[in-house]
Amino acid sequence: MNDESPEQSRSVSWLERLTDFLGNEPKNRDELMEVLRDASDRKIISSDMLEMIESVLTVADMQVRDVMVPRSQMISVQSNSTLKEIFPVLLDSGHSRFPVMNGEKIVGILLAKDLLAFHVDHAAFQMSDIMRRAVFVPQSKRLDVLLREFRANRNHLAIVVDEYGHVAGLVTIEDVLEEIVGEIEDEYDIPEQSDITEREPGVFLVKATTPIADFNERLGTKFSEDEFDTIGGLVLKELGHFPRRGEMTRMGTYRFKVLAGDSRRVHLLEVRKVK
Repeated sequence: MNDESPEQSRSVSWLERLTDFLGNEPKNRDELMEVLRDASDRKIISSDMLEMIESVLTVADMQVRDVMVPRSQMISVQSNSTLKEIFPVLLDSGHSRFPVMNGEKIVGILLAKDLLAFHVDHAAFQMSDIMRRAVFVPQSKRLDVLLREFRANRNHLAIVVDEYGHVAGLVTIEDVLEEIVGEIEDEYDIPEQSDITEREPGVFLVKATTPIADFNERLGTKFSEDEFDTIGGLVLKELGHFPRRGEMTRMGTYRFKVLAGDSRRVHLLEVRKVK
């Protein structure tokens, strides 16, 4: 008589299939990846799956400091701010969560959705009544551990502190997931067929891969094409490093703000006409 439950039988079946597939058990990560790449070549797993597995293994070696938004680039609100002062910050940044500061000290987290209840009665707004508890993590924490904690505690944002307990930046669950699955589309993403989309008069969403020639033609600028072909390359040259989300620079009569990117490239820019 077989005393195994259906769940146990399925587990054994998968284990046997995995063992048959791997043959000799890989002794290290390099051997494991060699087997998986061979599986991808033989169409047993897709190239996307292989890439994701490689990213998962890479994330296990990464720390929070590798993906965090530095403190200098954090967008925050003050605990004594009024709704009139907060709304422009929310609209300009497009973020949904903000550190709440009391002077230089972080005292909580503001969720943009919590402000909906006060869209009629501004006088009823009190930051202390709606801000959430801030979660602090060391910048040396491994990303896979942080992701597990995000899921377990249902948090989406954590404040990063250095070895002395000083605020070093912030990290979101999206920052971690994008290291595994790549750029996650959000409300800023623009149609695949469009490189430049006007959000409002004088404000444009621009793909970083937009050719400088096309950018010049659309916005009437005269940026040089001598060194770079794309507007993203031009922005990288101006900044001198790979920027984090929210970082800005000005060229001519336009301000360029990074809306999306990773440690390897910039994806999307907000370009705003300034005086």
